[in-house]
Amino acid sequence: MTSLPKTIRENLHFLCAEIDGQLILLEAFFQDPTAALARRIMDRAGYAHNLKTRILDACVRQMAGAKKDNQRHLTLRSLEFVAVDLQRLSNLARQSLRHVERIDTFKTLVPERYPVIVGHVRSGVSRIENAIHSSDSNLAIEIGQMQDKIEADYRKVFKVYTREMRNPKTQPSDIANSLLVASEFQRMGDSLKSISEALISSNIGQAVNFERYFSLQSLMSELEEPNGELAIETMAETRSGSSISAIRNTKTETVTAVFKDGDKNKVKEERQGVESWHSIYPGLAPKILSYKKRNQSAALLIEHLPGLTLEHILLNENSDLCDKALARLSKTLRDIWKQTRTKEPAELGSMQQLSERLAEVRRVHPEFQETQVRFCGQAIPSLDTLVEQAATREANVAAPFSVYIHGDFNVDNIIFDPGESRIHFIDLHRSRYMDYVQDISVFMVSNYRLHVLDRETRNRIMNASQTFFKSARAFARKQNDDTFEYRLALGLARSFATSTRFIFDKVHARRMWLRSRYLIEKALACPVGEEARFRLPLKEIFVD
Repeated sequence: MTSLPKTIRENLHFLCAEIDGQLILLEAFFQDPTAALARRIMDRAGYAHNLKTRILDACVRQMAGAKKDNQRHLTLRSLEFVAVDLQRLSNLARQSLRHVERIDTFKTLVPERYPVIVGHVRSGVSRIENAIHSSDSNLAIEIGQMQDKIEADYRKVFKVYTREMRNPKTQPSDIANSLLVASEFQRMGDSLKSISEALISSNIGQAVNFERYFSLQSLMSELEEPNGELAIETMAETRSGSSISAIRNTKTETVTAVFKDGDKNKVKEERQGVESWHSIYPGLAPKILSYKKRNQSAALLIEHLPGLTLEHILLNENSDLCDKALARLSKTLRDIWKQTRTKEPAELGSMQQLSERLAEVRRVHPEFQETQVRFCGQAIPSLDTLVEQAATREANVAAPFSVYIHGDFNVDNIIFDPGESRIHFIDLHRSRYMDYVQDISVFMVSNYRLHVLDRETRNRIMNASQTFFKSARAFARKQNDDTFEYRLALGLARSFATSTRFIFDKVHARRMWLRSRYLIEKALACPVGEEARFRLPLKEIFVD
């Protein structure tokens, strides 16, 4: 780590020493329980709290003059986490004693088991200062590995307590409080692991957990970079919990690969999606350089694709480049749809999707919870009622064919390489055979929901959606897809409504919510059997 200010260094030293002192007393208590020892531990609460507060205050003062993305800022943030978890160890020690006080028969606790567990905690604490001052990730890992030892001992005492439950001579309350004592020590292991992860994160310049660090270390070792060292920097954090990072060559300042990790099932789906696109439409998806799985997480090392996301182009580049990107995207999609078309009809199911997500939308925007409304004596149905009615209509209007779709076709998942005039797709874990209207509606609404107030840029975004729609409609007509616009109206309605859960601005979210309702009402107003004659009110929807 970078050189620490004297105030932080001294108070951290005192805090580590204080926690170790409390743990020594706790160890002695389990060997020879006395009220005096317990009182000495309980009375030390204020000192640990004050030391932690001094460290946090000093870190805040230091961060006020540090750039958010530099190493010093990361170090200070890590020290905050370390101080908080050290004080948490003190709190857990005292809480364990409160549970002990409620145990009538002390031997029920099997107290001789606990000095060993306390020893593991002390061993972790003893490594913290050296790990900080030497930026030694191996020492940091050893701190985190103490959790495994504590967890193993916790399971042993847990078995003892559950076995003792069958003993009629043992008081149930003693067993319950013994389990609570053991649980506090289990949490101590969690705190040591959190300290470990904070130190590792500071060393590599990015927030990581244990699983992510080992996956990253393993995958990066497979990259051959003779010219320059490799550094990692955050690119994105997905809503599903995955993290995406760039692996950069520090000498050439070029991105060598992209590291993506997260839940094992989600990463596996991503890998399968990429591989399926390689067989269906080569060159569209990035290559997978390596794949690793560990426990319940997994990681991918993916080829870095040249170019710009369509979102970046829409918001930052000139109109000529925007037009070129949209034209190439439309052509690429037509090629994909033609090559992957099957005769299997596809049900969009957008109203069912919307129904399933309404509760989540209303957790973010409770004002969208509608009650019965009357206007001029006329009852106005709630959106829930409209969605239910539209679901019945939609079930009878399937797409006449299926194509292979992206599945999460947002503007930030599409890359355009101006040099090669090529389109690439990323984030492919939802790819499947489906109604192509799914991708079209998601793309158009992902344009609309970009919260841009600049009028010129906003007009460009609206024009992009309309241009994209016209291209897709031309394809639909050539394929004799007569109900394309009807299905798209319901697909757009779903995307407008469900996307509001990602929008904080109430005015912008309200615009999208009302557009959703308007589209559903228009679709329901179309006479049954005349869906092929339905025309999407595009200008009313994609204009502000």
